[in-house]
Amino acid sequence: MSTTQTSSAGTAVKGLATIVGFLVLVEFASGILQGYYTPIYPQIAEHLSISEGDINWFEAAQLIVSALCIPLLARLGDLSGHKRVLLVSTAVTALGSWWLAFAPSFTTFLIGWAIQGAYVVWLPLEIAIVHRRTRRSGRQELLTRRGAAILVGSLELAVIVGAVSSGLLVDSLDMNLLLALPAVVVTAVFFVILFGIEQAPGDATGGIDWTGLALVTVALGVLMGGLVWLRLDGAGSLLGWSTIVLSVAVFAAFWRFELQHPDPIVDVRLLSSPAQWPVQVTAFLFGIPVLGGQIPLSTYAQADPAERGYGLGAEPAFISTLIGLYVVTLAIGAFTLPLTTRLFGGVRRALVVACCLVGLGYLLWLPFNSETWHALVNMGIAGLGSGALVAALPAAAAAAAPPERTGIATGMTNGTKTVGGAIASAVFAIALTATGSLDATSEQVAPFSGYLTVWAVCAGASFLAALALLAAPAHAFSDVRNETVPH
Repeated sequence: MSTTQTSSAGTAVKGLATIVGFLVLVEFASGILQGYYTPIYPQIAEHLSISEGDINWFEAAQLIVSALCIPLLARLGDLSGHKRVLLVSTAVTALGSWWLAFAPSFTTFLIGWAIQGAYVVWLPLEIAIVHRRTRRSGRQELLTRRGAAILVGSLELAVIVGAVSSGLLVDSLDMNLLLALPAVVVTAVFFVILFGIEQAPGDATGGIDWTGLALVTVALGVLMGGLVWLRLDGAGSLLGWSTIVLSVAVFAAFWRFELQHPDPIVDVRLLSSPAQWPVQVTAFLFGIPVLGGQIPLSTYAQADPAERGYGLGAEPAFISTLIGLYVVTLAIGAFTLPLTTRLFGGVRRALVVACCLVGLGYLLWLPFNSETWHALVNMGIAGLGSGALVAALPAAAAAAAPPERTGIATGMTNGTKTVGGAIASAVFAIALTATGSLDATSEQVAPFSGYLTVWAVCAGASFLAALALLAAPAHAFSDVRNETVPH
């Protein structure tokens, strides 16, 4: 390497520390959002006069909107610059957060919750910023992975702050004021991005594939409609299953259209390449436990065993403790990824082990679910694996993508994870429905068999994710960029 190249590489690495420092603050806000609401889901349900099973529909709606935002915003980031899109998504998230603070009903809260989902693109955009900033360092993939680990670790630590804060404040603050606190944090971080992150032009050319976006929107909307009908009419609903089959047909049409489009909203050729599809499938399956399993965990832990015959009878403060332990293990899994990679002889092997840990953690819920220490052990095991996966999957996707597609590649790991979580949330809402009716007079207590179903699905998805990673070629997780990935 020449003296000029060495100087350029040193400057890139030096400037990276400042950028990552500001991005850590953004992930702090993201962590607040992801941890703050979980301990108080039952209280939110009481505030809105809805059943605990219906809370899952909030998560499903937000995840679907997030899944639709990711390809559009990631593509815009590649075209116009990642900072600009990060600002827009933060403004939208702030709007949704303030909306929640004053939403008076199920429908209005559902709308605000869905709008708030724009934050899901923050981490992929941040990793794309780091990936671009280290382009001339000579250690791009290694530095990107390390930057991702720092960001994810910071996010998870902030989740603890959010969870502990809401758990301690829920009994002393009015619900509207309690819900306004995350909005203040997100509003503040908008200015952190505005003044702290440098603007760089996008690498990609072309335009936005609005037809493709419309097709995938219809496909996801029809799919969720089918799940709603199953929720209303039960597992034998002919209309529900017919609607789901129709959504598969629309997805097929979307896939064929994207294959022919010069600038697809979702680069299906890239995502179906040997180096990408195992990563994306893993992200989809990982979304089932890490996103879909959160609300059932909170409602089960707070269920009174004396009244229902199951549950831990925990207060919101214990939920905060449980989330805190889970998130600490997430942070450990993220921060120790470089160590576990060396220990297991490669990133892929480390992530296979991580998937198995997530699966084991949820599998243990089936026999061990009656004591608080059961919950702490189960979620601690799952957290170690989850942290490694959250940190490594976007970086692995970026490593296997051409420079002008890193935004969409990293974004789609969150996109596929989000779709997996959205589908899981809807399915879990069905599983946790006692009567199969949305009628306000029907029984609102979820059956224990529903929770067993949730844990079994989460465990099975995690073990399937491990198998998907084993199908990936070795170079998919190397520090050497794959130049043969189709555009």
